Amino acid sequence: MPAWWSGTGLDLLRTPDGAIVAALAHRALGRHRVNEHAQLRAWSEQVRLLKVTCRGFENPAELRILFEFEIPRLGGRIDAVILLPRAIVAIEFKVGAERFDPADTEQLRGYALDLQDFHAGSRRHPILPVLVATNAQRPHAIVPILLPGAAPFLQANGETLPGLVRDLAAAPSLTVSLPDHAGWEHESYRPVPNIVDAACHLFLRHDVADLLNTRAGAQNLSITADRIATLLNAHRQAGTKLVCFVTGIPGAGKTLCGLNAAFAGDDTMRAAFLTGNPSLVHVLREALVRSVASTAAERRAARHRMESVIQALPRFRDHGVRSGDTPPERVVVIDEAQRSWTETHAVSRTRDKPVPLDRSEPAHLLDIMARHQGFCAILCLIGNGQEIHDGEGGMAAWSEALAQRPDWFVAAAGAALEAPEPRNRLARLPGLSIEPSLHLDVPVRALRHDATPRWVDCVLRGDAEAASAVVRESGPVPFRLTRDLAALRAGLRARARDQHRAGLIASAGARRLRAEGLGCEVPHMDAEAVARWFLDSWVRDRDVRASDALELVATQFSVQGLELDQVGLCWGGDLVRNNGGWEVRSFRGTRWQTARDADKIAWRLNTYRVLLTRARFDTLIWVPRGDAADPTRDPARLDAVAAFLRACGVTELETETIRPSETEPYLIPS
Repeated sequence: MPAWWSGTGLDLLRTPDGAIVAALAHRALGRHRVNEHAQLRAWSEQVRLLKVTCRGFENPAELRILFEFEIPRLGGRIDAVILLPRAIVAIEFKVGAERFDPADTEQLRGYALDLQDFHAGSRRHPILPVLVATNAQRPHAIVPILLPGAAPFLQANGETLPGLVRDLAAAPSLTVSLPDHAGWEHESYRPVPNIVDAACHLFLRHDVADLLNTRAGAQNLSITADRIATLLNAHRQAGTKLVCFVTGIPGAGKTLCGLNAAFAGDDTMRAAFLTGNPSLVHVLREALVRSVASTAAERRAARHRMESVIQALPRFRDHGVRSGDTPPERVVVIDEAQRSWTETHAVSRTRDKPVPLDRSEPAHLLDIMARHQGFCAILCLIGNGQEIHDGEGGMAAWSEALAQRPDWFVAAAGAALEAPEPRNRLARLPGLSIEPSLHLDVPVRALRHDATPRWVDCVLRGDAEAASAVVRESGPVPFRLTRDLAALRAGLRARARDQHRAGLIASAGARRLRAEGLGCEVPHMDAEAVARWFLDSWVRDRDVRASDALELVATQFSVQGLELDQVGLCWGGDLVRNNGGWEVRSFRGTRWQTARDADKIAWRLNTYRVLLTRARFDTLIWVPRGDAADPTRDPARLDAVAAFLRACGVTELETETIRPSETEPYLIPS
């Protein structure tokens, strides 16, 4: 991602202003841009100001200056970057401006965070975003200590910019020096794709490590993927049957590992990805079709092909039970395998169906695959703590089925045997092999805060002290609180720049949100509607049915297994605070009823675990104010939820939007 012009500070001083502007204009013409006089004048002023800045250094050769540094993901360019010995200064110029526009600040914030998240040369260094309004009143401030990551905003005008850069170069630093200024602009830039984009890349046979090599979790993920491939090959050569459990925290990449295994299958080891989540089936199939087909005929052929790769688990199960045939797939990947039905639930739910079941789902799936002579494998992706419906048996259902089928070899991480809840715990089965690499404990979904799953766990346990301790130890969590629906939408739109996608989500049990104006849900069983919500765009297509139109609300049944860049979580009256703890409620008729059953309470808490872990970047939480005249929207209960979230370390969206603490304390003193 080279800049349009780059060189040392000494190179800048030795190069005529006109030559630099001409080089920038030449690159602009190559992109079919018109060289308006205003742009040429702006470049001339930028060159002049940065030359003044470089003259203030005893050794300008220790600086590197880059003009028009491209940021592919956000579809823009940083006006200028100055590489100091120990920091990266990203500058957005507004030549002639007399004030600091919040929209410009937000744009620069995106650039700085994108460098932090995705540019290999910037990961371990301070990134200092500076907004320069050349004709603004002279600001006054202090200089921050240089820490790795994107710092709060700095401001300067044309007069104060040189002094600001000198002070930043001399600022106290807790970081190492940038090793290679000349090579910095050519360092790899690779945004971590969302699950839909990742599926498309994996289908075209990219590697999981290649997809995620800018994240700390990439090594963990690639080790897991490699170990799965090794186990499958070893059991294929031995002609044995294998069940492999991949466990992990929410957002750690279990689905990516499963897709990688499913798409890697060949004629001798045909594989399929099975999921009981219809939304995931619909969205992945449609995304894959769109990625490989352009004409109507190609799309028809692609859809047929995708039906064999991404399959609905109930259809696979029912066909296998009804037909008695040996499936063509030697390997099946079962997404969210902890949600497989217990025997009692399976029998009850299918008693009057065309294909009645007489045992648990794990038992049926094991027996269907066991029809293969010799090798076959089931790869179970386990998301403990994400059971969201009755009858889901967890690891205990798989343990019970495997205990009765000793011909299967089992591979799992030790963590699978140590879960505190019996339902989530794998039994110590005969033929069990402990494989530590099959547990994923580094989140790759939450791009800016690895401690998000741990913080969410503390919140849902009702432990505000433990949650706030996570914040103290690991820094601010990517959650913001508002009590205003309009502010929620405004905050999401401000963050959903260019390729960042936003959407509203809520619990299916949050029935009284309709009184707040949010009664229109995405029908999670409607394949076309779900795919449209995730894949189409209000920004690009003006499609009011898309998630970023912020009109339709998706429930946990639509979003489990999927994700958005920016999430607006609409908190419902089905999970409120009462007497210092969580109260789970269901709306019946005209009033709320408090749940007493332990399973129902666990399912509701897990619902909010799913909702709180859907964002790749930020989750904005809207807790309605309620209405004292409406007993179904008791303000006291909702106020208690908001107060508890604040106690857990969630900051106010309004405060964060205004950012008073991110302007005044970081301005250069007069």
